[in-house]
Order: sequence, then structure tokens, then C-alpha cells
Amino acid sequence: MTMNQIICGESAFTLSTFEAASIDLCITDPPYLVNYKDRDGRSLANDDNPQAVLSVFDEIYRVLKPNSYCISFYGWNAIAEFSAKWREVGFKTVGHIVWTKNYSSRAGHTRYCHESAFVLAKGWPEKPLHPLSDVQRWSYTGNRAHPTEKAVGVIAPLVRAFSLPGDTVLDPFAGSGSTAIAAALNNRNYIGIELEQHYCAIAQMRLEDVERGCLGDIAA
Repeated sequence: MTMNQIICGESAFTLSTFEAASIDLCITDPPYLVNYKDRDGRSLANDDNPQAVLSVFDEIYRVLKPNSYCISFYGWNAIAEFSAKWREVGFKTVGHIVWTKNYSSRAGHTRYCHESAFVLAKGWPEKPLHPLSDVQRWSYTGNRAHPTEKAVGVIAPLVRAFSLPGDTVLDPFAGSGSTAIAAALNNRNYIGIELEQHYCAIAQMRLEDVERGCLGDIAA
């Protein structure tokens, strides 16, 4: 396991090569299992493959240290599948965070104006010294680098609340690298794993910008 890199590959297999109990925190945004397509027709690998996505949580649990956290975004459409897998591998639900949007990303029976994530615990981690509010303000990236890109400013408070400087933060669905960037900007180590080569390259370029101090709007 090498720190501070984006690994291009399948997450469950890649994580199977990591030592058990070697990761301090996982923050991740897996495919929501909804066959998502954005306005430009972009889709997500394995968004129609529950086994490929959910099996990664077996390995996430194994590589996390005892008494640690996993924060996972999710799609409400597939919450039954996600929650069943989390319970199966051993996670306890200890919190839930909602980010409110000032726009609607889609409309169905209701207008979709929020994102959400569960705070999952392996064992009994110490509570954060400064707990986050469970309602947060959303920042919109424009999804320039990825069809479901999360802003670094959305992820960074999670990094600060649920880890310490020098800890290692894992994102096994790394996308364009926002979790890794948030970790790097807050003096944490990072490991990102991403299946699609195109997004691996984007994540690496964004991290190189961070290393050079060329942040632009990257920290927004």
C-alpha cells in the first residue's frame, strides 16, 4: 500500500491487497445504482451492477482500523441495498448528513434538492471534538470533471471532523479526486481508487495542481 496516490483499478480487488486495519477514515461517493446519465449523456461504470459496487464495502470494513469511520454518500432509490450491505459487513449507523441545494437536480414525485450521506462506524470510535451539524450547505461544482463531482469544500469538513492530521483517508470510488484533494489540503495522507482511466488522469492532474499550489477554484 503506497500513500498519496490515485490507483487506477477495480476497488474490491485493489483493496484486497491492502493490510487489514491500515486505514484511518473512508469517505466515498459510490455509484447510486440508478443507471444515472447526466445532461450530456455521461454515465458511471457499474451503476447498473450492485454486486460490483456493494462488494467493495466488505474490503472497506476490513482495511479500516478498529474504532474508525466510513462516510458514504448514497442514492435513496437503493438505500435498502446499501443499508443491508453495511449491516452485513459490520458497520453501525451513527449519523446522517444532509446537504441542502438551492436548485433542483431532477424532478420526479418530488424535486430533488439535497444530497446525503450516512456516517458509519467500525467499532466505537471516539466522537469528534467538534461535531458537524447534520445539515450542511451544498456547493455546486458544475460537474465539470465528473458527472457526479463533489466539491472539495463539501468533503473537507468531513476530513477535518472525522480524522486527524497525518491520518490516511481512503476513497475507493475516487472519481475526479475531490476526497484526495480535501485530504491533501488538510495534512492527511490519501489513497484514491478509480476504475475509469479517464477520471484517474483527471484526479492526478488536479492533485498535481495542489502540489504546485495552483488551486484556482479547486478548493471551493
